[in-house]
Amino acid sequence: MANDYVLTPEGKEKLEAELLYLENEKRAEVGERIKIAREFGDISENSEYDDAKNEQGMLEVRIAQINDILANATVVEAPKRSNRVTVGSTVTVDMGGRERVFTIVGGAEANAAEGKISNDSPVGSVLLGSKKGDQLTTEGPTGRKIEITVLNIEH
Repeated sequence: MANDYVLTPEGKEKLEAELLYLENEKRAEVGERIKIAREFGDISENSEYDDAKNEQGMLEVRIAQINDILANATVVEAPKRSNRVTVGSTVTVDMGGRERVFTIVGGAEANAAEGKISNDSPVGSVLLGSKKGDQLTTEGPTGRKIEITVLNIEH
């Protein structure tokens, strides 16, 4: 069963660039590491060879993962003239007296460190469709109630 992914245009570009790098540069690097490790002799007790083969396996899994995402993704652009939160919106919120800024993206490009939260996450899903001034409530990962006030929406 294929997964359905939601991507912003920027997220799609980023995945395409990563795929290009992995298929063209990283594959060659790992192939070269395997070739060099084979030259050390007996590969049954060769940790350099094992490491390179493990990296090759992880690389191929990531390439397959990106190909699956790109093949099954719906690219969503935030409407330019909307007063509601959509995928692609950057939202400034007040969460318990603390101002936070989130960009709502699909799960495949979510990255909390960059402030990009999934439209399927508890906070992301409650923000979808909301407008400036809305007061929302959701449940956090620990089961604690989170109060959110939408301060600003940018597209």
